[in-house]
Amino acid sequence: MTEQASEQVSEQVHVVRRAGAELIGTAFLVAAVIGSGIAASRLSPDDVGLQLLENSIITGAALVALILALQPVSAAFNPVVTLVEVALGLVGKAEAVPLIGAQFVGGFIGAVVANMMFDLDAISISTHDRTGANLWLGEVVATLGLVLVIFGSVRSGRTETIAYAVGGYITAAYWFTSSTSFANPAVTVARMFSDTFAGIAPSSVPVFVLMQLLGGVLAVGAVKLLYPRADLATLDPEAAAGGAGRHP
Repeated sequence: MTEQASEQVSEQVHVVRRAGAELIGTAFLVAAVIGSGIAASRLSPDDVGLQLLENSIITGAALVALILALQPVSAAFNPVVTLVEVALGLVGKAEAVPLIGAQFVGGFIGAVVANMMFDLDAISISTHDRTGANLWLGEVVATLGLVLVIFGSVRSGRTETIAYAVGGYITAAYWFTSSTSFANPAVTVARMFSDTFAGIAPSSVPVFVLMQLLGGVLAVGAVKLLYPRADLATLDPEAAAGGAGRHP
């Protein structure tokens, strides 16, 4: 095998590993979101506030654990984050395609597994309508904040803090955003397949995803403004070359 062929194989293996980490991580994340929502509604049937508290704490904790475990390989778990990586030159367009595909597949698997763990139908289409300008604004804010937290940490050279920063932010954003902070197209689509506490009706999904993408676009501008490209060059070579691809 020539050196060029060997490098191509190595790159393919690298992409497969990253896609595998994205699939597994997103599956566990969605299972945590939906599963904890089901458990919360059963354990605290008469207190929606307590249900949301339980749902948010478990989701935040799961994010911290998953990011810490998968960060050395890939831990975006979110198509918006991967697209921002592309926009910032941290991930190539060709590599982003399998990563995003893996995130959506992983999300679907996570929803099915969560339903089955709680003795529900493997797939049940949600009837929980989430619509209105206030909720759409909430998704823009939630996604903007999430991306800013991630890449602010990356560009300031504090990649070791990302797991805690993201987990803390998502836990808080469940409460301070009107939409309860979906902030993730793959997770949003996956939540269609569970007619439970965390579900979202299919008719509500397209605008939610559009608002998430808008939040991502605004975040790219904010990151470039607050952390110019020159600042990125001061980080260690590994982080500057593409470390963001290993974070949520």
